[in-house]
Amino acid sequence: MSLFHIVFLLLTGLGVSLSQDEKPTVPFGCRFGPPRPYTLLCDLDAIWGVVVEVVAAAGVLAAILLLIVLLCRLHSVTEAPKRSGIGPILLLLMGIIGLFGLSFAYLIEHNESICVVRRALWGLFFSLCFACMLTQGLRLHRLACESRSPGGCALVGLVLGLTAVQGIIAAEWLLLTVLREGNPACEYQALDFALACAYVAALLLAALVTATLALCGKARQWHCNVVWLLVSCLLSILLWVAWVGFYVYGNKVLEKSPDWDDPALAVALVAQGWLLLLCHAAPEAHACLRSPHQPSAPDYFDTSQNSSRMREASLDEDIPLSHRQFVENQGYTFDENAAGLRSGSHYNGNTGARPSAPFRSNVYQPTEMTMILNGGAVST
Repeated sequence: MSLFHIVFLLLTGLGVSLSQDEKPTVPFGCRFGPPRPYTLLCDLDAIWGVVVEVVAAAGVLAAILLLIVLLCRLHSVTEAPKRSGIGPILLLLMGIIGLFGLSFAYLIEHNESICVVRRALWGLFFSLCFACMLTQGLRLHRLACESRSPGGCALVGLVLGLTAVQGIIAAEWLLLTVLREGNPACEYQALDFALACAYVAALLLAALVTATLALCGKARQWHCNVVWLLVSCLLSILLWVAWVGFYVYGNKVLEKSPDWDDPALAVALVAQGWLLLLCHAAPEAHACLRSPHQPSAPDYFDTSQNSSRMREASLDEDIPLSHRQFVENQGYTFDENAAGLRSGSHYNGNTGARPSAPFRSNVYQPTEMTMILNGGAVST
């Protein structure tokens, strides 16, 4: 009996050990969280995934809130220059939401479908955002130089056309490397990935050039928008230099190439989304929704304002014919009196110098309007 008990205990221990080996290990923090391959969303050992998840979720909520505010206040924007810029802002907010959403694809263990999504949408969302910035630069340059803006539909069409070019580039890259050559979608060189984004970098540089040209315009009221666009372009260029340099060369130098590739790309997506949201989308939305400035006093030195002249020209048309003749007679009398004052007085032989007739006419005489207001009585 003792031998039987010993064998039974050994078999039981072996079965328990085998069941423990077959059971997958649960990362710390994911006991009640999502299973594989979504463990980076809750794994506290790899804390970068949780941080990126929280920051990206906050960015999505902020962008959606700003998008809703713009759509609700769209009817209050009546000025044509401001209304033409709302379309690119809405597309920019959609691109920002796409950047934040794409960062979640780097928190999932990659497979063929996930890698295809990453490679296809990375350049597409970036090109959408930078095409919106380029379009805004062209619009602000036109406003600063010619005080007029292209139509909103034309700007939206330009953004979509520029974005479609990057979509064609990404599709060709996937077709050539995956379908034609038969390579796995997850196996590609970091330098190839960076070169596939060359068109996106060209859009960013073009946006910087247009913002610089718009800053040299004559209209000062748009310079604040131009400065925000210029700051967004400069910071985006610095961010792209940082992540491309680290992704292509930094990982190899630090010997962290496979492990730190996904964190570098996810952080770049989240940082670019917040940068565009705070430095470009929010200031542009505020400028479009801001009520127009009402001047407290007319600027008489501004020759472009002819409203006062038009009011003076239309004043004679509003006066009835009888009153108009009375006003003309009063003006003629005033000119006659002024001429008499300039000519002085004439000499009288009996009484000496006495005032001329025009001077005597300066004595108070009631006008027709005064008599009408006084009920016919003449005030002394």
